[in-house]
Order: sequence, then structure tokens, then C-alpha cells
Amino acid sequence: MEPVAKETLLAQIGGETALRGLVDCFYDLIETDPRGEPLLRLHFRGHGVNHAREEQFNFLCGFLGGRRHYLEKHGHMDVRLMHAHVPISAGDAEDWLVLMDRAIAEMQLSGPHVDKMRLAFRRVALTLVNDLGEWGVGSA
Repeated sequence: MEPVAKETLLAQIGGETALRGLVDCFYDLIETDPRGEPLLRLHFRGHGVNHAREEQFNFLCGFLGGRRHYLEKHGHMDVRLMHAHVPISAGDAEDWLVLMDRAIAEMQLSGPHVDKMRLAFRRVALTLVNDLGEWGVGSA
């Protein structure tokens, strides 16, 4: 008997097309919602929002069980390494989560698979909180 393939979270939310819509909605909120201002500032200190939109999509595809575009492009899927140079406060993480939750709601995604995705996003966002000072000066 062959093992039954488990449907990925990516497939459950509607595949890459739905994920692209979610990422675009999320970054639209970052650019327009006052709560997104600190996140927008962080992105402008990096490669910018358009770069972040693409890389977020690439990462989330693999993170949600689909093709690992980010891994293919960069050779890893280590979110801590990706963000090691960025000062991320607990407030930044919460803002990210609130705006992602709004994007999920605006995309009308729901169900147990979406709840699982939200929990995974929370776990990752909170692991990225660090003690960097303003732009790369650690408290060491």
C-alpha cells in the first residue's frame, strides 16, 4: 500500500496564486496602514518593499510545503540568518502578525489549515525578535 500524500498548507490555501495574493495584500497593508510604518522603515533600510514582496513569496512557498524557491535561489531557508542584521523588536513582530492576520482575513482564508499557518507565523515572528541596537549594534 502506498503512503497517502498529505496536502500541503500551500495547496490548502489555494496554491501559489492565492499565496501571491496574500503576500501582495500584506505588503499593501504595510505600505498603507499606520501600523506598518515601522516595518516599512525596516524594509527601506534593506532592499526595499518590492524585493521583500518577492522574497516573502519565495520563502513562504517552501515554508508552506510547496516549491522551495527561496532555497533554490539562496541555498538556505534559515529565517534567523535572513534577518540577523535587522533590529526586530517584539512590537515589530506583533505588527507583522497583526497585518498578516488582516491580509489573511481580507483574502477570506479560513479553516483549521489557516489556524495552523497563523500559529507557524507567530512562532517564527517571535523567534526573530533580537537585541540588536539601531541597525546592527548588538548589546554584547
